[in-house]
Amino acid sequence: MQRIVLLAMTLAVAALMGSSLAAPVNYKTPDEVAAFKPGPNLEVVQGNCGACHSSDYVATQPPMKDKRAFWQAEVTKMIKVYGAPIDDADIGKIVDYLAATY
Repeated sequence: MQRIVLLAMTLAVAALMGSSLAAPVNYKTPDEVAAFKPGPNLEVVQGNCGACHSSDYVATQPPMKDKRAFWQAEVTKMIKVYGAPIDDADIGKIVDYLAATY
């Protein structure tokens, strides 16, 4: 029993020493080069949607027949499901921009 405890302690110390001697990993994320398309209410979209989403993410949404209904549902989902802090006064502006632009 003592051998098992001694072996476990030795392995634990070795693991701690190994992790403390490991070199730190440095990486750089790429700069975002895309931007939201110009249009009315762009600032509202940048301030609300851009806090969590890149413009690339918005632009890659699938094609839809009723853009306004799609974007209304997406904005509503962001608020109700994900807790996006979007003011009621901004909802229509965001939906209008997204439906007209994407």
